[in-house]
Amino acid sequence: MMILSSVLVTALSLISSTDSFSPRSIVSDRLATSGNHHAERVRPLSVSLVNTILGTKPQETTVAAVPKKSTKQLATLGPSSGDKEMIEKLFLAGADCFRLNFSHGSQEQKKELLIIIREIEEKYSHPIGILGDLQGPKLRVGEFSNPEGEKLAVGQTFRLDLDTALGDSTRVNLPHPEIIGASEVGHELMVDDGKVKLTVTEKGDDYLICNVDVPGKISNRKGVNTPDSILEISPLTPKDRSDLDYMLEIGVDWIALSFVQKPEDILEIREIIDRKTPDGQSKPAVMAKIEKPSCFDDDNLEKLVELCDGIMVARGDLGVECPPEDVPILQKTIIDECRKQGKPVVVATQMLESMIESPTPTRAEASDVATAIYDGADAIMLSAESAAGLYPEESVAMQQRIINRVEEDAHYRNYLDANILEHDNTPTDAVIVAAKQISKTIAAKAMVCFSLTGSTARRASKNRPNVPIMVMSPFVEVTRQLAMSWGVYPDLPTAGSYGYTVSEDGMFDYENPIVEKATDDLDLVLRNACRSALKKGLVADPDDLLVVTAGLPFGTPGGGTVHAVVEVLGQK
Repeated sequence: MMILSSVLVTALSLISSTDSFSPRSIVSDRLATSGNHHAERVRPLSVSLVNTILGTKPQETTVAAVPKKSTKQLATLGPSSGDKEMIEKLFLAGADCFRLNFSHGSQEQKKELLIIIREIEEKYSHPIGILGDLQGPKLRVGEFSNPEGEKLAVGQTFRLDLDTALGDSTRVNLPHPEIIGASEVGHELMVDDGKVKLTVTEKGDDYLICNVDVPGKISNRKGVNTPDSILEISPLTPKDRSDLDYMLEIGVDWIALSFVQKPEDILEIREIIDRKTPDGQSKPAVMAKIEKPSCFDDDNLEKLVELCDGIMVARGDLGVECPPEDVPILQKTIIDECRKQGKPVVVATQMLESMIESPTPTRAEASDVATAIYDGADAIMLSAESAAGLYPEESVAMQQRIINRVEEDAHYRNYLDANILEHDNTPTDAVIVAAKQISKTIAAKAMVCFSLTGSTARRASKNRPNVPIMVMSPFVEVTRQLAMSWGVYPDLPTAGSYGYTVSEDGMFDYENPIVEKATDDLDLVLRNACRSALKKGLVADPDDLLVVTAGLPFGTPGGGTVHAVVEVLGQK
């Protein structure tokens, strides 16, 4: 059986009769008359218009209320955002995914948050991604006899050793033999996020003698960073392995791995996930947090991006272990490599730090967020701002305002288009490139991708088209993972099928979803695409066009062999 990869140009017949709700071809008319309207922003479709078009009763909830944008938001949940009311507010303000930080709180608390998110997802019939963030190894000094700690002077000698005796102004316990083993004379050690900097001048089997380069106070259990050393330790502590098992049990969509030093660290967590995921069950996507200088040695970054499903620019530890002036360049380097390989990349840490206590950000913070968007990031993340700050909803809303403003700017489109990427020599890539150009030429309102695994949608996102990418997949796990990708509007399936056989009333009944019979009928599938675009507010006029990419027959993964522009004539 021949597999057909097609680009389908579809118009919307948005009239109230269910039987007449089908795509129709107006390609010949529009190709000749369409203007260059591709830069027009997507406008939300009002509930009243939905009711007028479909003849349905007003619904209190509609996905058309969700902000429209290409750059996504990842919001961390915590004490300030742990109840359903606030999480729903964050979602409506612009959060596409939520981060569960396993460094704080109990596993049971994380499950409660996940259940709330799934309830909100069901209410709005819109996929929401959930990222579980593993804590990773925490390297710390021991304790001092003086509970207040000790003040170290510049130029003095200070010893770190394996002796468990309480420390003083000359020495302290360092309960990490791997640091002593990996350190060499001349290596730097950063204590308490770099507030104190030490340089190794002598080493033994169980101690390091250091010179104090940057003076300051050092106290109990302060963290130690080792920018010059690759430590022979696993990125997964016993706590992380327990948390990983729990994440697999409750079903998070993404798992973020901390303390990544080398590509082998990704293979380690992949092996555990593969071994512990039952056959036939969806596996969570793996995101590597880039926070160690060793990630940039040789071709490590390229390999890490290749092995992962996504990357996080963890600028907190990265900013401690690397010179501050290098961090903006490293951020751009990471984003460029992720775009080259078509993997989503998140820029994180101190995006709107002052909004932990202030209702408005500094101008420098707003500029920092905008820079990440201009650089081409798929998503930007809030940490303490949404987890523990006084203004979680305002923080998400502010990032949404910055996203909207940047994406309206002509410079943004110019920057994206200037980054010319090489394409794989595959039929899928050829179809995606063609679909992007067709969308621009005919001023389509959106591209529609039918995808089993999400790979087609990620390739479309990599190309940064000038229209939204609506993704139809029969697997809800795929749509949730795609919530992290630039420009992608995944549709939440209610059955393991692309096709729907219910009326429009049923399509909009979010409180009582109908599980339908699977169907691969092309006409029904295209109707579903039109309905989804309508629900999400991506179309608003009967003459709006969608450019559809699909592999035929449905459910057959792999590269197609034919590229064609097909006129869809509606029901036959």
